[in-house]
Amino acid sequence: MDLILWRHADAGNPLDDAVLDLQRPLSPKGARHAARIAEWLQRALPERTRVLVSPALRCQQTAKALGRKFRTVEAIAPDAGPAAVLAAARWPESSEPVLVVGHQPTLGLVASLLLAGTPQPWSVKKGAVWWLRSRDREGGAPVVLHAVLGPDGL
Repeated sequence: MDLILWRHADAGNPLDDAVLDLQRPLSPKGARHAARIAEWLQRALPERTRVLVSPALRCQQTAKALGRKFRTVEAIAPDAGPAAVLAAARWPESSEPVLVVGHQPTLGLVASLLLAGTPQPWSVKKGAVWWLRSRDREGGAPVVLHAVLGPDGL
């Protein structure tokens, strides 16, 4: 199974009020970065990829840049835990690739849990994609890092 973690693009400074924070839009820079990464993802993602998106406006706008259907999932809102993200993605049993558009620190915790075996405060840059692949090979790592891409790297 492929699990692609896409952190929302730049939305400016976070707000203390959780309700207002959910309504923060992408900045102009964030919109450009989301479009840049979306263009790469369109070429790289299989057609059958499920796209799961946090209800936060900045995540919704990031996902819309991809131009594909997506499903809003409350379980991956800000402050979600790694277990909630993995359950929503049906990791590692899903028969199709899953793209999750979400938040820090959750995405970094998911990546570290899958790659290092324990949740650690790894940083996923705004707008960046981490592509993880579960492998069923004897003697090999059960999860490998397939790709990491930031919006400045394109």
